[in-house]
Amino acid sequence: MANVGKSMGAAFVATLVLSMMMVMKGMMGIMPQLDIASMLAAMMGAPGNTSLGWLGHFMIGTIGYGVVFALLVGRLPGSTVVQGIILGLIGWLVMMVVIMPMAGAGLFALNLGIMAPIMTATLHVIFGAALGYVFSLLIGRTRTAG
Repeated sequence: MANVGKSMGAAFVATLVLSMMMVMKGMMGIMPQLDIASMLAAMMGAPGNTSLGWLGHFMIGTIGYGVVFALLVGRLPGSTVVQGIILGLIGWLVMMVVIMPMAGAGLFALNLGIMAPIMTATLHVIFGAALGYVFSLLIGRTRTAG
């Protein structure tokens, strides 16, 4: 837990990367029904308040993933990048089995179509890779293979 601040910093950067990809996806008209900020806002009892949804998204990404990564880094196999990807996929699985059904999107978000679980898994892998890579830079470990 000594690196929790650096882990949260890396998680914030990874959340920025993920958020930019989500915004770009929306601007391109790809799966507009998969709007995580709107889904989170509705789950928080404020449908239509996407600002609140984005805040929730950043809190989950920065604080949630940051603390969990600090707890798990070094305990998972592989480099910090691989460890980040593993955590990203664990988060994706929780999202698909718990959050998406709660949001009304069904198990694995299949109510939104087959592309929903594929797209969200891809985004979580990229998020995890960014998390692990930025963390390795912050702790001064530039070697990311292994």
